[in-house]
Amino acid sequence: GVELIKRGFRVRLATDARALRFSGLFTREMIDVVPSETVRSRSPLSLARTGVALLRGTAIAFNLIRRRKPVAVVGFGGYPTLPPLVAARLTGTPSVIHDANAVFGRANRFLSRHASAIATALPGVLDRDPALASKTTTVGTPMRPAVLAAAAAAYSAPQPDQPFRLLVVGGSQGARVMSDIVPGAIERLASALRGRLILTQQVRDEDASRVRALYDRLGIQAELAPFFADLPARLAANHLIVSRSGAGTVAELAAIGRPSILVPLPGSIDQDQFANAGVLAEAGGGLRVAQSEFTSERLAGEIAALAAAPERLAAMAAQARAVGRLDAAERLADLVMKVAAL
Repeated sequence: GVELIKRGFRVRLATDARALRFSGLFTREMIDVVPSETVRSRSPLSLARTGVALLRGTAIAFNLIRRRKPVAVVGFGGYPTLPPLVAARLTGTPSVIHDANAVFGRANRFLSRHASAIATALPGVLDRDPALASKTTTVGTPMRPAVLAAAAAAYSAPQPDQPFRLLVVGGSQGARVMSDIVPGAIERLASALRGRLILTQQVRDEDASRVRALYDRLGIQAELAPFFADLPARLAANHLIVSRSGAGTVAELAAIGRPSILVPLPGSIDQDQFANAGVLAEAGGGLRVAQSEFTSERLAGEIAALAAAPERLAAMAAQARAVGRLDAAERLADLVMKVAAL
């Protein structure tokens, strides 16, 4: 949105009411609320409720497009994307869909045949589908200014006699497993490495006291919090990141160029986090550890091996950075303008 606004476009956000609090740069006056619904179960009642909500949202989006006459409609995946993009198809409005994951999302796949163009964050997402690959451009994930600022910080691998900065983040669904596994891993590290360690960890409020007690007993310099508002700066300030592998996290690790140990969230239908982590792992910029293999012993071994090999850390940082795209917003804006024939 920012890049298109810079180019003189009036940009509006069409989303459902649930997403209003995540609207970012958009003020309330720039937002159109379009009802949507997620498929929550396969029961006939649930499917009927979802269908009614999506039809209602499509009718509202259809009227919005007829009234506002946009030159293009851009969707970023998920069920809230369906009504506006279906309405774009019905009104003949050019459309672009963007997918941030290494696995093409279900909503985007439903919309893909009729989209004017497809943008992906990662390469190779649609290589096995020639019909879609022919209209697909890899643009990357548009980054907020805080990430672009953090990406300017060069990586300096710590030598064996220097402090070793470790950041552990897990997101709302992942912090519990980090609280269960990471403290035991830290306890298993050699005392010399523990003495070097400067730890920052995302911890749920209900886990904070037990995690803090162990770190205090070990004499670990640790900052614990349930949320970090300045996460991009913290990514840049640390030598190694232990994290889930959501699309946003992987994109930011790549853009900033930091080595990571990634633990994909298990259980998702599309296994998107497993695929996201694989992009960095295959590039040499990170290690992918399935949650079933994510034990304190395994994590301690990986941390110790990396801390003892600054040249390996530096190589991982460079290889992660090679995956990142800092010009994604510009590339996506170029694609939107091309589709809109501007």
